[in-house]
This record gives sequence, C-alpha cells and structure tokens, in this order.
Amino acid sequence: MNNIEKIINDAWENKEKISSNSDKSIIDAINQTIQNLDQGKMRVAEKINGNWITHQHIKKAIMLSFRIYDMESLSGPYSSWHDKAHLLKGKTASWTKADFEKAGFRMVPNSPVRKGSYIAKNVVLMPCFVNIGAYIDEGTMMDTFSRAGSCCQIGKNCHISAGSGVGGVLEPAQALPTIIEDNVFLGAMSEVVEGIIVGEGSVLSMGIYIGQSTKIVDRKTGEITYGKIPPYSVVVPGSLPDKKNPSAPSLNCAVIIKQVDEKTRSKTSINDLLRE
Repeated sequence: MNNIEKIINDAWENKEKISSNSDKSIIDAINQTIQNLDQGKMRVAEKINGNWITHQHIKKAIMLSFRIYDMESLSGPYSSWHDKAHLLKGKTASWTKADFEKAGFRMVPNSPVRKGSYIAKNVVLMPCFVNIGAYIDEGTMMDTFSRAGSCCQIGKNCHISAGSGVGGVLEPAQALPTIIEDNVFLGAMSEVVEGIIVGEGSVLSMGIYIGQSTKIVDRKTGEITYGKIPPYSVVVPGSLPDKKNPSAPSLNCAVIIKQVDEKTRSKTSINDLLRE
C-alpha cells in the first residue's frame, strides 16, 4: 500500500504527462487503487480519532484514471452511451447471481453503480446513481432517484430519500468529501454538497440544501456555524433576512430546531420489510 501511495503521488507531480502509454507501475497502481475501492479494502476518507481524514492519494488515483483510459461506446436496446472505458459498463455488469449473493446487497433495475464504488451488505439500491469512490455502508437505503456523488461517504443504516443528493467532491485532492455519518435520515429532494459533514443520527427534513456557504443556525441559541451538522440534530430549511437591508431578499439557511427524540424517530423509521 505504501508503495502504491508513493507511485501515485509521484505520478501526480507530472499528471499532464500521464496516459495509457505511461509506465506499467503507474497504470497498475491506479488500477489496484480502483479495485481496492471497489472491494471496500480502502476508502477515500475515514474517521480517525474522531476526525474525518481524506486520503489524498486515493483521490489522485481516481483523477489519474481518467487520463489512462480512452473513451468507448456501448450500445443497448434503447440507447447508446459514450464514456471512459473503465467506467462505462459499471460495477456489476458481469456479475452472476453468486456474485450478488456474496456481496449481499439488493439492487433494483436501472441503478447505475460505477466501478470503484463500494456497496456494503444489506444496502438497498432503488433506481439511483452511485459514482466512483463513493462508500455506502451496511443497511443503508438509497431511495428512488437519489444520488451518491464521487467519493462521498455514507454510513450505516441511513436513508437517503427519493430525489435527494449527496454531492461529490473529487477536486481538489485535499478536500474532504461529503460525509453522511451513521443512522442519518436525509429527506426527499434535499441536497448536501461541498464536503459537508452530517453528524450521526441527524434528521434532515425534505427540501433542505446545505453547502459550505450555508449558514447553520441553532434556533435555541442563535449560534451560526458552517460546514457541519452536529450529531442527532433535527434540521429544517429556513431563511435569514439581511439585518443591514431588511427589504433585501432573505437568504437560505439550515435551522437546527431540536435534538432527535422518539417522536422524530417514529416518523422517519423504515419498515424492515423493505430491506428483506
């Protein structure tokens, strides 16, 4: 692993020159990294001593992979596609029933899942999209038309509701990807992007939009923060007026209205039958 990291970091210093004709050691290191991501042997980011850390060389390997593969076409019964060769057919294109049984997740038709993403056991993929580098942990449901962007990290037993998106953060290499910790409920038609961290057990209501510039307001204290939703928060969309210009349009914000309680959990709980 250390050798792969060194090869990728050295190649990154000359990334403009990397191509399908590059040294075999570089191509092998990139391909091995993508394979390790695909199998869950490594992940783009992980929580170490309470802090989320980005493994920059893994993101570099993903970006370099776009330089060593050419575009290819694929024809189907109702359309055709044109994409980078290593991503075109997807993670499960050649899988058999035995492969799916070993992986242990449920995948509904029309769920594009890119090679280099990891799907853990007991995950349910409704018709959704999962991009390269994404990590989806055990027991999570990606509901209809939800999206897991490049390198995002989604924890255990989450529900990413219909039409909602967890944004990808591929560049720059040092940037933390978007993080959804364990037991989070993300409401329908919501977007969490730009490396936001949603703390464990939080419930985000329908139609909320959170990026790095979004003010996160604690309704009880009035405190305003950015970039992270504290664990077990209940969050709804809100707006803040311009104090200096009251007649100006109000700006979007996220409002923490309370801590998660049993009443909230009962409203957002998932029927276990859906996961069988």
